[in-house]
Amino acid sequence: MKEKIISEISLDLVFQYNDFSQFSNKLKDTKTKLIFESIFWEKVFVSWINIIFKKDDFELPNFILEKKSFSLGLQIISNQEIASMNKKWMQKNGPTDVLSFPIASDESLNNLDQIELGDIFISLEMALEQSYEYKHSIYKEMLWLASHGFLHLLGWEHNNDLDLENMLNFQEYLITRLD
Repeated sequence: MKEKIISEISLDLVFQYNDFSQFSNKLKDTKTKLIFESIFWEKVFVSWINIIFKKDDFELPNFILEKKSFSLGLQIISNQEIASMNKKWMQKNGPTDVLSFPIASDESLNNLDQIELGDIFISLEMALEQSYEYKHSIYKEMLWLASHGFLHLLGWEHNNDLDLENMLNFQEYLITRLD
């Protein structure tokens, strides 16, 4: 079952982003513009799903492993929007870089043809700040944040330092395996 190939996996991605024209001078290059294209994110998430399915040491619930069709939402939003969501849903003040809200968490979903994984929200402003802080591109930072949110949608938690370290290492693994 873990040897699914990319052509067998389908993904329904709901992708949205705000008007970030105020940052257009920071988002000029061709590679960076990909972060605003739905087809780019579809390919990324399908690739990650296939990578995860082929990993023997990554445990997913059976009701996810048995599926070939997935759905998720990705929105690139402002600091103001993510701060509001952070307050409402996480009871934390201020903006954060990424929030994810998993849906697929119950085996009663087993009878569905498609699994709705949930939604990921990324603050472009935080991603830009962090790309400068860590001295890498906004493209890499967006992949980093998307992979973090995606792993949360699949049930990964980091309740201690070891879990966080393992998650961050796996994020790097996913990103380096992209074409």
